[in-house]
Amino acid sequence: MLAQPIADLINAQVNKEFYSAYLYLDMANFYAEKGLLGYENWFKVQAQEEMSHALLFRQYLLNNGHAVSFTEIANPSKQYEDFKQPLVDALKHEEYVTSSINSIYEEASKAKDYRTLEFLNWFIKEQGEEEMNAQENIQKFEVFGSDNRGLFMLNQELAGRVFSPPSLVI
Repeated sequence: MLAQPIADLINAQVNKEFYSAYLYLDMANFYAEKGLLGYENWFKVQAQEEMSHALLFRQYLLNNGHAVSFTEIANPSKQYEDFKQPLVDALKHEEYVTSSINSIYEEASKAKDYRTLEFLNWFIKEQGEEEMNAQENIQKFEVFGSDNRGLFMLNQELAGRVFSPPSLVI
């Protein structure tokens, strides 16, 4: 049975994932307003991923006999100084989410909750990919983004990203 302290941490993660979706939609809005629709697309897809993560955590709680409670989602709106800032902020946010999931993993490990550890293993791997993708966006922008043609090409590349629902079985 899923211990209440771990269920509480997972419930908090549900709400963090929904906030992440809001944050990425806000970043998508920034890029849409600037006419960078490829970047907008990349962040819209990222928001879809975060929503799917929230729903996976939610379902895990329900499958283990725990109620889910939602908190108010904070307004993520921020004024960005340049095209690079949302990319940097996205990496910082992914590192925060990784830390949060690692904390749940640590508590589940202490409790010898092997089912939750197995469930979280997918998210641990996913967060590695999320951080790598965010770092790659920054690196590409630093190399090519200051040139209009380079920015155009990056924008075109990001326009091709599509949402793929997670294949995690819970």
